[in-house]
Amino acid sequence: MGAGERYDVIVVGMGGMGSAAAYHLARRGKRVLGLERFDIGHGMGSSHGVNRIIRLAYFEHPDYVPLLRHAYRLWRETEQAHGEQLLFITGSIDAGPRGSRVAAGSLASCIEHGLDHEELTARELAERFPGWQLPEGYAAVYQPEGGFVASERAILAHVWLALRHGAEIRGREPVLDWSSGGEGVSVRTPQGTYHAERLVMSAGAWMGEMVPALAGKAVPERQVIGWFWPKDPALFALDRFPVGNLLTEHGHFYVFPQWGMPGFKIGLYHHLNETGTADDLPREANARDEEALRAGIRHYFPAADGPVMSLRGCLFTNTPDEHFVIDTLPDNPRVIVASPCSGHGFKFASAIGDILADLASGARPAFDLGLFKLDRLGKAA
Repeated sequence: MGAGERYDVIVVGMGGMGSAAAYHLARRGKRVLGLERFDIGHGMGSSHGVNRIIRLAYFEHPDYVPLLRHAYRLWRETEQAHGEQLLFITGSIDAGPRGSRVAAGSLASCIEHGLDHEELTARELAERFPGWQLPEGYAAVYQPEGGFVASERAILAHVWLALRHGAEIRGREPVLDWSSGGEGVSVRTPQGTYHAERLVMSAGAWMGEMVPALAGKAVPERQVIGWFWPKDPALFALDRFPVGNLLTEHGHFYVFPQWGMPGFKIGLYHHLNETGTADDLPREANARDEEALRAGIRHYFPAADGPVMSLRGCLFTNTPDEHFVIDTLPDNPRVIVASPCSGHGFKFASAIGDILADLASGARPAFDLGLFKLDRLGKAA
């Protein structure tokens, strides 16, 4: 098929959510076209940088936990279907000053959903995992099922599987515009115009530009993640260092053991608070970016304070309340939007892809999506 041909569903954006949606739609027998403005598996969006944390102890809101359980199941199914490990279990730590949002919220999710967990003091945490060195008065929740997803490999796995099930995927083909009418949707690119019954918009940091209903609500933000060679590498090995979230007076950090790239990996939520349009935000990292990350290393992971190995820019796309948008457009049920995910969405990609396939197939998803409704955000800014 090609320009002018008709599909069941067109998916715009082959990142974490779009690639998963293309796979789950194709495996259901739908005629799927996936469009990506960059290469398939690129470094211009939100999901590159080797891996992303996955965790059941969800401080953001307990309602995410059932969706997470589904995501874990589907990541394992995807591994089996593709023949490559994508989900790695390290345990997870959520920590901060006692009573803080991260520590208390994580504990609340564990209690509400009956998750295995342990509450640890800063001293107990350091005794068990010496790479973590937190001040007295900090509290931590350890949950043994946390870990990470190999995000770059996972996107390619979903694309491979979608192709195997008959989807058509096109890289380096940006969407110029789209429209919807009584007979379906049309999407125009430099190569031509495509038609379908339904449209899934999963364009990440470009969502606010491509979907008028998200203008002013989907705000791109520049992030930088870094890898640093530890003074004591053994403390940050895959079997000795859990992934984690750490809320501090220096910011909210997220950390990984060594895997895939040399060094201890660290990021800082809302990094330097730089927002703008997706095409204009710089991807190149600099000394100021490195220093922001080193502040977290020096104070809380001092054994990792060695030479920088790599710095990479990426993009978050934030809603005002930092919850996702997964919904059909209120005035256009043929168009499904998935994103923005506010910097914590990739772990859910397997499950959200399945939900998008439900919505694009006219089926009722098995999960309550009330938290992710578009109309909660009010009118466009």
